[in-house]
Amino acid sequence: MLALLLFMPQNKNKVIFFGDSITEFGAQPGGYITSIERMCKSEGRTGQYDFIGAGIGGNKVYDLYLRLDNDVLSKRPDIVIIFIGVNDVWHKAVLHTGTDADKFGKFYQAIIDKLKAIGSKVILCTPAVLGEKTGLSNPQDKELDQYSGIVRSLSKRNSLKLIDLRKLFLEYDLKNNPENKDQGILTVDGVHLNEMGNELVAKEMWGAIKSLQ
Repeated sequence: MLALLLFMPQNKNKVIFFGDSITEFGAQPGGYITSIERMCKSEGRTGQYDFIGAGIGGNKVYDLYLRLDNDVLSKRPDIVIIFIGVNDVWHKAVLHTGTDADKFGKFYQAIIDKLKAIGSKVILCTPAVLGEKTGLSNPQDKELDQYSGIVRSLSKRNSLKLIDLRKLFLEYDLKNNPENKDQGILTVDGVHLNEMGNELVAKEMWGAIKSLQ
């Protein structure tokens, strides 16, 4: 009987990455999701996890809420990593849309409530950067800090794991951007991740995923 149990297939932990174009690109070669898969394999844990990207370019928090049932809940995930907020701020300036801060918090909480209702473990990520200049000199730094603060509060209120990418990116840029460039340190365009950015995010997310087991 023991030998039979040892050879029985084990259910994998299904991990869904839920977000915008940063997450969409993260599932492509060189992206942070594929890097996590590589890290998982290097540790001999491939049989324990199934990683699924659920990112769509241009999405804001209410877009995530509207497609939550089809793209996430229907798959019955064990772990969901939510990485959203950049477009909620960015689109206010470039498209005159975006999401007001109070609505951002309410939609985000509604997503958390639905995930918790099906027993999924949830990890929250603060939005990272809109430009990589140091000293909070990018045009939307103040507002991005506000929205990151909302995510931190949601993490605390709901007792959820937090990956504070905003803090991590600001600290990294401060140390590694002596020419005060707008991009090219952790991003290709001030928003989307380059190789170093993907590796940094992958390392943080993989550590958070393992901490839940």
